[in-house]
Amino acid sequence: MHYFYNNYPFSHTYLRNTFDVSLITDIQKAINGEYGAIECYEQLSRMAKSQVEKDQILEIRQDEIRHFEEFSRIYRELTGRQPVAENIEKCPDQYQEGVEFAFRDEQETVDFYLDIADKSQNPVIKETFRRAAADEQNHAVWFLYFLLNKQMIPTASRQPTNYGAKGALNATSLTLPQMLTFALQDEHLAQSRYKNVLQTFGDIRTFAQIKEAELRHIYALLPLFEKYQVTIPEDISQSFVKTPGSVKAAFAASVEAEVDNIAMYEKFLAYELPNDISMVFTQLRNASKNHLAAFERGLERNR
Repeated sequence: MHYFYNNYPFSHTYLRNTFDVSLITDIQKAINGEYGAIECYEQLSRMAKSQVEKDQILEIRQDEIRHFEEFSRIYRELTGRQPVAENIEKCPDQYQEGVEFAFRDEQETVDFYLDIADKSQNPVIKETFRRAAADEQNHAVWFLYFLLNKQMIPTASRQPTNYGAKGALNATSLTLPQMLTFALQDEHLAQSRYKNVLQTFGDIRTFAQIKEAELRHIYALLPLFEKYQVTIPEDISQSFVKTPGSVKAAFAASVEAEVDNIAMYEKFLAYELPNDISMVFTQLRNASKNHLAAFERGLERNR
């Protein structure tokens, strides 16, 4: 019987004697990539500029170890052999260059894993690579966050340290009312920023569409304040907005804002939350990932 790429039954037992050169090549490439990431992130963790960054990089490294083990298991089931991993790309020796390298690699890896998952008809392989792609996207967001905190991209916004996403990320612990308050503040702040851009530079489609999306985010959060009897904070977001000097600066500031927003919701979701709040936070985080991608494309167009 002829098998097309990844056209395998569910059970790994049936995979063992089925050989698909294209699939095996992709799995081996994925294993090599994870092996290199494990080594590189160990190196970066030793050079990290703060304990927070070190801990996050080591957490990301644990994800890569899990991916490596999962991909190796699939490889063994497909071939009956233990994979031999090799490091294809050298990790930069300097921390900032290493973080930039990691960010770009994570972005490329997301696309690679999703491509494997999309072509797969086997539920085990499809789900394994989809989950791994989601992890890699989160890793990319963290590395971009580290880059922006090193001011590699100039921004035009003031950075309130006890308001919105910055307040949430600076907090050592969080209560449910604080999470809701920081989330609503940050969505109001996004609305004000993008409104300012549109007023300054005219109708830029990306900003117009995302400004409307931020309004929906606000409407999604408001019922939770009523249900959990949390006082709705006054909207003072306009006081934190500074007009950017150019369209490029507007896109750069928006990239940083969405990175912070995503990191905020990731931090919230690490807590035990009621199901409805967890669902809303997850939806808003995922929407912000789409916004981030749109602003990154805009920044690239305006370089």
